[in-house]
Amino acid sequence: MNTKSQNKAAMSDKMINFIGMSKPAMIFSILMIITSIGALIVNGLNLGVDFTGGTVIEAGYPEATDVDKIRKALADANYEAAVQHFGTAKDVLIRLTPKEGEDHAKVGDKVFEILRKSDPNVERRRVEFVGPQIGDELRDDGGTAMLLALAGILIYVTLRFEFRFSLGAIVALVHDVIITVGVFAITRIEFDLTILAAILAIIGYSLNDTIVVFDRVRENFLKFRKTSAPESINISINQTLSRTIVTSLTTLLVLIALFIFGGEIIHGFAFAMIIGVVVGTYSSIYVASSSLLMMGVTREALLPPEKEGKDELSELP
Repeated sequence: MNTKSQNKAAMSDKMINFIGMSKPAMIFSILMIITSIGALIVNGLNLGVDFTGGTVIEAGYPEATDVDKIRKALADANYEAAVQHFGTAKDVLIRLTPKEGEDHAKVGDKVFEILRKSDPNVERRRVEFVGPQIGDELRDDGGTAMLLALAGILIYVTLRFEFRFSLGAIVALVHDVIITVGVFAITRIEFDLTILAAILAIIGYSLNDTIVVFDRVRENFLKFRKTSAPESINISINQTLSRTIVTSLTTLLVLIALFIFGGEIIHGFAFAMIIGVVVGTYSSIYVASSSLLMMGVTREALLPPEKEGKDELSELP
């Protein structure tokens, strides 16, 4: 047995058979997608003031305050509000949904009258009103940005690899976005502009992982000429596995720190990114690679076209 054959045999002994587990993984992915779409249809997204319109109020207290008491006081006054700490326990951010027939210019005054009943020293820092029309524009622009991002990725991967590779990347990205958004539909966590920004960041992160795997797949297709497509893809996933795990774990450590210590204002963003990194890592290993096999990608599709007259030149003495 020559050296290359020995190395290949040693590699196959140490490899994890990811491709062999692709069918259970695809069934699991399909179930998650169905659950996410079902949650979106039944529950919908709990859209924040950024998309629905409403009033944003920032208040400052001399001492740390309890947001539950503020939330209850506003609820007793028939105000549907999301209340959270902003920066420190002394700073509070209040988001009010719009009420029909109410003068939006006076909402801030009414809210601060309610707040001063429990603490006369509360400081009025900011009152802003976002109209429903602006909220609709933000929602539409956000959706357009996501579609343009996917279209740009489709073109980029097609030019760098091959059209079926680009479809595999898009399938993995759509898989990640649907599941991440579905988690927000299930948990009813408020979906605002920061979450939309996280979704776009997830697209970039997941694509980076997928491109690394695809790059190795193309390299191994040309390197192991007598190896089948499933074996080449499996070798590629195993070769990039350590890089994928290290990148994901270090990113998750930062996101978990943000989620725990970053304050309530960034909880949604950090939570979305945590879900996206976990799902994106999973999809780059299983979904993207399995999609290549389902679309029949072969080594021959990546080989450069042979130049005319090559055989004639090779026969010359």
